[in-house]
Amino acid sequence: MISILPQDISTAKLHGYLLGSIAPRPIAFASTIDNDGNMNLSPFSFFNVFSAHPPILIFSPARRVRDNTTKHTLENVLQNKEVVINIVNYDMVQQMSLSSTEYAAGVNEFEKAGFTEVASSLIAPSRVGESPVQFECKVNEIIELGNEGGAGNLIICEVVKLHIDESILDDDGKIDPMKLDAVARMGGNWYNRSKEGMFEVPKPLSTLGIGVDALPIEIRQSRILTGNDLGMLANVEALPKEENSFVNTSEEIHKLAQEKLLEGNVAEAWELLLGNK
Repeated sequence: MISILPQDISTAKLHGYLLGSIAPRPIAFASTIDNDGNMNLSPFSFFNVFSAHPPILIFSPARRVRDNTTKHTLENVLQNKEVVINIVNYDMVQQMSLSSTEYAAGVNEFEKAGFTEVASSLIAPSRVGESPVQFECKVNEIIELGNEGGAGNLIICEVVKLHIDESILDDDGKIDPMKLDAVARMGGNWYNRSKEGMFEVPKPLSTLGIGVDALPIEIRQSRILTGNDLGMLANVEALPKEENSFVNTSEEIHKLAQEKLLEGNVAEAWELLLGNK
């Protein structure tokens, strides 16, 4: 057993110990809006439910450890005290991961990650149509926990309306955890899935992924490739191009490309889809 005083190690190392040991953590997929009407979508694993009456959820966008900057989500809720917290299931995890890429302010992650914007009933930020449970919330309070890199900001949200996909309910009208198939964060690249335990999702590029909106339409509208598949294909710095390449629309090829994606071979999947293999 090693014993450590927090002040004796770097914030980055402490951050790794905390996230590696306090797990699995549920994911708040937060959609917010700025004063100019730009939508933002970003996941946070410092998140949980803290009260039922009133219904209170709390998540925390921490200041970035590397440069002490703040995230667009925090900046947006300081401007407009509303947020939708969308629950993440396995079918959308790759797209969710892609949305965590640090796109510039004003870039709509709904479009970059290929999610459907659904208008909320009582607040301005949109809901994620693919999410099985969506909470429309007003922000009651924001508590700043510090001003150094790694410091959290507790966003205390009161649920004003919730939306539940009926397909995840059991015969008694309760949420079936197996049907929900929720995803939670572990340390590093690891996640946890309700149905099958742990799995790995490589972190998005330190540069910017092209986004689902930049994929060829033949790939975006594929009858075979799922949202998770599109999220993996879109997490590349540039669309792979070679002389005489073309987008292969064969469903058989799309199935082979999907198999490569399931193995984590994104480059080989692209070779198949662009007719280079």
